[in-house]
Amino acid sequence: MTGVSYMVPFVAAGGLLMALGFLVGGYNVANVWDTVVIDYSLWNTPDALPYDIGAGEEFTDRSGMLLYLGAVLFGGGNTAMGFLVAALSGYTAYALADRPGIVPGFVGGAISVLVGAGFIGGLITGIIAGLVAMWIQTWKVPRWLGSMMPVVIIPLLATLVTAASMFLVLGRPLAALMDGLQNWLADMSGSSAIVLGMIIGLMMCFDLGGPVNKSAYLFATAGLSTSDPAAFQVMAAVMAAGMVPPLALALATAVRPKMWSKEERENGKSCWLLGASFISEGAIPFAAADPLRIIPSMMLGGAVTGAVSMALEVGSRAPHGGVWVAPLMENNTWWGFLVAVIAGMVVSAITVIIVKQVTGKGDKDGAGADGAADADVSDAATVAA
Repeated sequence: MTGVSYMVPFVAAGGLLMALGFLVGGYNVANVWDTVVIDYSLWNTPDALPYDIGAGEEFTDRSGMLLYLGAVLFGGGNTAMGFLVAALSGYTAYALADRPGIVPGFVGGAISVLVGAGFIGGLITGIIAGLVAMWIQTWKVPRWLGSMMPVVIIPLLATLVTAASMFLVLGRPLAALMDGLQNWLADMSGSSAIVLGMIIGLMMCFDLGGPVNKSAYLFATAGLSTSDPAAFQVMAAVMAAGMVPPLALALATAVRPKMWSKEERENGKSCWLLGASFISEGAIPFAAADPLRIIPSMMLGGAVTGAVSMALEVGSRAPHGGVWVAPLMENNTWWGFLVAVIAGMVVSAITVIIVKQVTGKGDKDGAGADGAADADVSDAATVAA
């Protein structure tokens, strides 16, 4: 969880900058960005540039200032994304061993990228580096050596063990596992993609920012570094499904206000903005108060959203932002993103209203928590009289 939390800002900055780079410089800016930022400047902007497509050459569809600024944006984002696995590994180790774990963790993450082990390798190296550093800290050493332990000895030995374990033992098996995962994603189509979308939607709405939610988010964000279109579709499904719980509860409290307490109605108003911004935690107060009814209802809508998003092949390079980054969706699929979110929101809102109605959480005549409270006061007054 710590590794993911520290990794997310790198992914958010990198993904959004890359998406903006495509928006400004065109979708083929990725093929020429390094040449543009090195060989050109604001005072010497490029014409349309050729790039190799394997069967010949094509030219970028934009030129001049647009191509240059797009290349700058994309280059900055691409560089930020390069730290993704290292940050995940480094701060996973930090969570285990504090500062002495950062260096071996970052080095392990960099080696994971080098050998092709990707985010799976980053997780493994972060754990190895953290455990080794934590173990070395328990050594009893002379006082004169103690001051050198956190600065020199622990980073040196923990980095040595982490690097050796990756180069000598774990690197190739983890790289093969990562290749298999990428190939599986790339081969997804039809029903298999829809099933994956449903699973992603269920995970995103299960604990609203907890370990299961973060696992699905990590799976999606880590795939962004591969530049695989299938990974972009997974990212879009994750973001769309994560928007469903707060938006659905905002809709439910607006449609049937008497079914909810005054505090819940106020929370529902704030959930419009939280949901639109892909902040699933906005639904936590509702889930904490009534988990057995709220969470399954949200999971149902999340599954619908994930399935619809994958079926419509919506893709996103941006790992966060919600509806505000919809214009940056791959291949102009912003409309599919909105359709998926609205479908899940409506399903969850209807489900939670029906469930609360049937199970007695909402009054069948339309009066809810406040109405029930008013009825209790009226009955008490009658008895007193």
